[in-house]
Amino acid sequence: MNEQESAAGDRDDAAGGTAPEATAKPKAGRPGGPWQDWVVTSDTHAAGEAGDTPADGEDPDEHEQAVSRWRRQSNKRNKKAKRPFWIELPVLVVVAFALTFLIQTFVAKVYYVPSGSMEQTLHGVPSGGDRILASKIVYDFRDPRQGDVVVFKGPDTWAPETAGVAGPTTWFGKAMSALGSVVGIAPPNEKDFVKRVIAVGGQTVACCDKTGNVTVDGKPLSEPYIYEPLDFEPGVADCTTGGDASSYASRRCFAPFKVPAGQLFVMGDHRSASADSSYECLGLKPAQAAAYVQPGGEKGCWRPIPVTDVIGKAIFIVMPPSRWRTIGDPNIDPQAMAIASGPTAALPAAGGILLTLGLRGSLAMVPSRRRRRKRRRQERKAARTA
Repeated sequence: MNEQESAAGDRDDAAGGTAPEATAKPKAGRPGGPWQDWVVTSDTHAAGEAGDTPADGEDPDEHEQAVSRWRRQSNKRNKKAKRPFWIELPVLVVVAFALTFLIQTFVAKVYYVPSGSMEQTLHGVPSGGDRILASKIVYDFRDPRQGDVVVFKGPDTWAPETAGVAGPTTWFGKAMSALGSVVGIAPPNEKDFVKRVIAVGGQTVACCDKTGNVTVDGKPLSEPYIYEPLDFEPGVADCTTGGDASSYASRRCFAPFKVPAGQLFVMGDHRSASADSSYECLGLKPAQAAAYVQPGGEKGCWRPIPVTDVIGKAIFIVMPPSRWRTIGDPNIDPQAMAIASGPTAALPAAGGILLTLGLRGSLAMVPSRRRRRKRRRQERKAARTA
C-alpha cells in the first residue's frame, strides 16, 4: 500500500502537482538610478532593446522618460556633428587664410624677387621670378651680418625695381593682388628690395683693391657669388690708373664710406645691374661723391639702409619647385674668418666638451636602465608563477 501511494504521489508530481523548489536566478537588466540619463552608446538599436524593459523595482513611466530623454540628446548630438559641405568649406578657407596671414605677418613671408639684381643667386622676373621665404624672427635674436641676403623696405630715394612688371589697374585686380600678397602669389611690391649685406654700422667700405675686390676696413672680401661684374683691368683701367680728377677709369670703383651706426651697406650679386647702396657712387672719386646730391636732396652719393627697414632674412627658395634650395650666407670677410679661427674659438670647443660630457652621461645611464627593466621583468614573472 505504501509503495502504491508513493508511486501515485510521484505521478501526481509529474502531472503538474507540487514541483521541487527551483533556485531563483536574477533577471538580466540595467540597474536603476538617475545615472541612466547619461548613458551613451553608439548602437542605438542595442540601446533600445536594453532600455525598453525597465529593471526590477524601477517605475516603468520613469524609465520610459529617461530613454526618451537619452534619445533626444543623442539625436541632437548627431545633428550638431554633421555639417553640410557648403558650410564647412568656407569655414576651412577662412581659417586657412587667417593662419597664413598670422604666419606671414609675424613669422615668415613669401616674397617675389622683383629684378635680376641678385642673379645668379636669385632669379628675378625677367628669368621667371623666384619666390623666396623670408624669416621675420631671425633678427629678433641677432643683428644682420655680412653676407646675409635680406628683404627690406626701400628708402624713398630708391627707384622701384619693378618697372617692367605690369601692375593691376582695376579695383578688382588690386583687391586680388592684395589678397594674393597674403600667400605670396601676387606680383612683387615696388617698395620691397632684396640685396646682400656687405658692411654693417661702424665699418668702412670701398672699392677696389688692386685685384678689383670690394674692401671692408681695408681688407678684401671673398665674394664667389658675384655675377657679371663691372669692367676692371688692373694696371690699365682700375682705381689708380687712368681716369681724371673727378672719376676713376673703372666704374667698379667707389670712394671709401663709413657706414653709420644702425645702418647697412647692401649690394646686389649682379653688380652690373643692381641699383644698390653703391649705385650712385660708381666711378666717382671722394670729392665728387661727397658733393653729389641725390634726387631727394640728400647730400652724398652713398645709400645705406636703416636696420629698422629690414623685413627679414631670405632663407629658402620656395618656387618654382626646380629651384628649391636654401639661400646661403657665406662668411665673406676673411678677417672675420681669421678671428673666428683664432684663440677666441674656444667657446665652440667648450660647447663640444659639454656636449660630449652630456652624451657620455646619457650613455652611462643606459646600463642602469637596462638593469631596472630586467629586475621589473623578473618581478612580474615571479608574481605570475606564484
